[in-house]
Amino acid sequence: MHPILADRRILTLYLIVWFTLALLLAALLAVPGSVSGAGALALCIPLMVLYAFVSLSSWYLCRAFPLHRTNIARLLVTNILAAVLSSALWVLVATGWGAFLEWIQPSLGPPGWYREALPLLAGGGVVLFLLAVTVHYLIATFEQSRLAERNALELQVLARDAQLKALRAQIDPHFLFNSLNSISALTSTDPAAARTMTLLLAEFLRMSMSYGSCATITLEQEFTLAARFLEIEKVRFGERLAVHSEIDESARVCRVAPLLLQPLVENAVSHGIAGLLAGGTIHIRGARQGNRLHITVENPVEPDRGPSSGTGLGLENVRQRLRGLYGTEGRMDIAQDMNRFRVDVNFPAAPESDNR
Repeated sequence: MHPILADRRILTLYLIVWFTLALLLAALLAVPGSVSGAGALALCIPLMVLYAFVSLSSWYLCRAFPLHRTNIARLLVTNILAAVLSSALWVLVATGWGAFLEWIQPSLGPPGWYREALPLLAGGGVVLFLLAVTVHYLIATFEQSRLAERNALELQVLARDAQLKALRAQIDPHFLFNSLNSISALTSTDPAAARTMTLLLAEFLRMSMSYGSCATITLEQEFTLAARFLEIEKVRFGERLAVHSEIDESARVCRVAPLLLQPLVENAVSHGIAGLLAGGTIHIRGARQGNRLHITVENPVEPDRGPSSGTGLGLENVRQRLRGLYGTEGRMDIAQDMNRFRVDVNFPAAPESDNR
């Protein structure tokens, strides 16, 4: 639809501009004195309103001959011819309208008074139509720029979603591969434990698929998923694996991406507990500090283990997901001393009512 006709406020402003031009034209005709003010207004106002709508047709001319795909010579010739033709038709209508006014109201001026306005209308019609063309080209350029900007934003969103889905697709089979390896190892040494682990894995996958279909889940649900994962690992490690989990009440309802925490606890098990004969305790904390959410996973490591670079698949996936979801607002800090390895993740806290 025509951009001016589509918005009532813009159309009103457009007609006010043309009405003002009609008053100026009427004043030019009435100043010499040969035409009465009433006659000038009766002639000019209807003609200018008519030409206002005729000039709207230049929008379709602009769309048929866009600036970026039409050479300048063709552009000039086309628009000048359209302006001359529109002006000629306008003068023809003005002649008929002036004759009609003279017939119904002879007192408006001397015989043929309206003909004094025809040269002015002819020249003004060309200029006004070309001005309308210029305005419509500006509107078309603005709309094209806005459309390009919107398309670029949509492409960014699609690219980010594709990246996040790819990262989640990497996480799920990675965990499943490790779990199936553990079950395979237990089948020969402890069949009952293997059966228990299989049931726990099935429950975890059911919850994971249920939550995974959501864009976000609450932090409490994410902690529940992590607890199910650690129950699976506890079957394999027994008393070597202990878990201490804390979550603030204010943080429970905050929204997080599904399976954001799971790679961190998986890393704590595979690179921490698995390397210790005596095992140890994994500490998981969730807290809200102002408008930010902090999640910390801490685990014991071998005393002689070198500093971790934090470039493993699980940690790198978490880092990239944070970057994709929150940009520079999402952070992951890694700290290690002689006996402990800690990962602290923090990002803007989204309340339960936020449906991102």
